[in-house]
Amino acid sequence: MTSLAGKSVLLIIGGGIAAYKTHELVRLLKTRGAAVRIILSKAAEQFVTPLSLASLSGEKVYTSLFSLTDEVEMGHIQLSRAADLLIVAPATADLMAKMANGLADDLASTALLATDKRVLIAPAMNVRMWQHPATQRNVEALRRDGVSLVGPDDGEMACGEFGPGRMAEPNEILAAIINLLKPRSQPLTGKKVVITAGPTREPIDPVRFISNHSSGKQGYAIAKAAVELGAETILISGPVSLPIPSGVQLMPVETAQEMLEICEGEMPADIAIFTAAVADWRVASEAPQKLKKTSGAAPSLTLTENPDILATISHGAKRPHVVVGFAAETGNVTEHAAQKLKKKGCDLIVANDVSAGSGVFGGERNTVHLVSAAGVEDWPQMSKDEVARKLMERLAQMLVPQNKAAE
Repeated sequence: MTSLAGKSVLLIIGGGIAAYKTHELVRLLKTRGAAVRIILSKAAEQFVTPLSLASLSGEKVYTSLFSLTDEVEMGHIQLSRAADLLIVAPATADLMAKMANGLADDLASTALLATDKRVLIAPAMNVRMWQHPATQRNVEALRRDGVSLVGPDDGEMACGEFGPGRMAEPNEILAAIINLLKPRSQPLTGKKVVITAGPTREPIDPVRFISNHSSGKQGYAIAKAAVELGAETILISGPVSLPIPSGVQLMPVETAQEMLEICEGEMPADIAIFTAAVADWRVASEAPQKLKKTSGAAPSLTLTENPDILATISHGAKRPHVVVGFAAETGNVTEHAAQKLKKKGCDLIVANDVSAGSGVFGGERNTVHLVSAAGVEDWPQMSKDEVARKLMERLAQMLVPQNKAAE
């Protein structure tokens, strides 16, 4: 039985019928040795009482943001930061909406906004509320912010309907808590990872350019995951509107030629991951002035091929130990990826379908296929953060033979 001795959790209970399950969750946490403090929302007090939860936790239960006594004993800021993990169970649609949009009008939402610790939520609501586009937008926003989810499960609900929205059982939530609190290994400590991300912009004239729809989200998620595994992480990014992940060294670029030059300058590296959607062509000669629209035929643009960054690095004298390419395809995904693997000389191709309707470009989820000399490995649809973590863990394992050989 995994011990949580020495760990402290803050359990925030939302106002839903599933709140009754939190008694068992508190008991399980205490059995594992965790210290449990509890914030009870006003709505939650309609389902469970402070007295019962205080009896189980052995701690005072907090309910009011404006209690002077509580502020003297432990202010809401300290309460949110003293724990190793914050857990929201049940996470109602209302509480998730507050979290996703940064609202803080009670003790629960204020503690969540003020925390600098990891957050785990266990959603619970009516199936139609869970499936509503607004709730799903909030879920994706929370995932982007690094919030972890457990559930919801399919099942019969108190309202009599059946489907997704039932809160995960206490044992499931406990397993997720244990997973988040277990010591994280950093197998890439001392290793250098170079990642390209986003689109490139190839100028036509001073105001126009050739580009594509890449958002850079997958590359930025991979950079974040690389840092979490301990790597020195260099992110060479085309123009995107994304926050720079903490601990990442950003190298902004515009064109494919600029991206190649910086990539070459960052070699050698242990791992290089090329997620950027590099424009295949550029205008042979950029117009020094804005091209004017005139009556008659449109201006003729002579295109020339851009440098192949993946192939150049893969075949270069300073080739990284592991080279990973991305293949964004609109058909015959794995077949094209296998051909690209041989042509480019890389170790792994991460292929995905970006055809219209797939929602990959600019979206929050991805379905990828790992193509290597050993064959094709199909991954189920996951958030881009989940893809990033799983990929970086795989690449860390691929470095193991290199590490042993060095020893």
